[in-house]
Amino acid sequence: MTEAPRTDRKPWSLPLFPLRTVLFPGGLLPLKIFEQRYVEMTKSCLRDERPFGVCMITEGHEVAQPDAPAPTFANVGTLAQITNFDMPQLGILHVQTQGTTRFEVRSHRVDSTGLVIGEVTTIVAEPSHPLPDAYAPLARILGVIAARLGPENFPATTAYDDASWVGYRLAELLPLPLTIKQRMLEVNDANVRLTALNQFLERQGLV
Repeated sequence: MTEAPRTDRKPWSLPLFPLRTVLFPGGLLPLKIFEQRYVEMTKSCLRDERPFGVCMITEGHEVAQPDAPAPTFANVGTLAQITNFDMPQLGILHVQTQGTTRFEVRSHRVDSTGLVIGEVTTIVAEPSHPLPDAYAPLARILGVIAARLGPENFPATTAYDDASWVGYRLAELLPLPLTIKQRMLEVNDANVRLTALNQFLERQGLV
């Protein structure tokens, strides 16, 4: 059994799900889970009401390959809290998750089922502050994207006046390379993130 998430800097154990995506705090991530190791991980997380960790794969595959090593992955990820699930057929889970807190992987091991277990420390949330007036156009662009996605694909709770929330949502939704998205996750300053995103949108002629 993994430990409960900690809010201090002491390491704790967390099952990890390396994926070719970047999950941000507050973001939605639907998953179709069919590998036995992750089905069992999900059942355990549901039973114990605990999250698992999502980390971006840097090399390797999401699905286990014969005689292939476990994938390598970024050492900063985000906790995924299961918000809903369904089993449309035996052995396949459809899971809705939402990102909560960022963490840093200090070390990891692979258990007998092939599941990666990380020893992680919680990353304290970046300081919260209002969205600067200079970045108001970013919030308007985000509103347009949200309307196109529809409410079922966008967080129900919105905070268009919060610098971190706007930056996280744009970073996950804009067509950025995964390596850039990962940097946006690792940045611990909302204004730095917003500046980088604003520069991207300026190059696209959108602001």
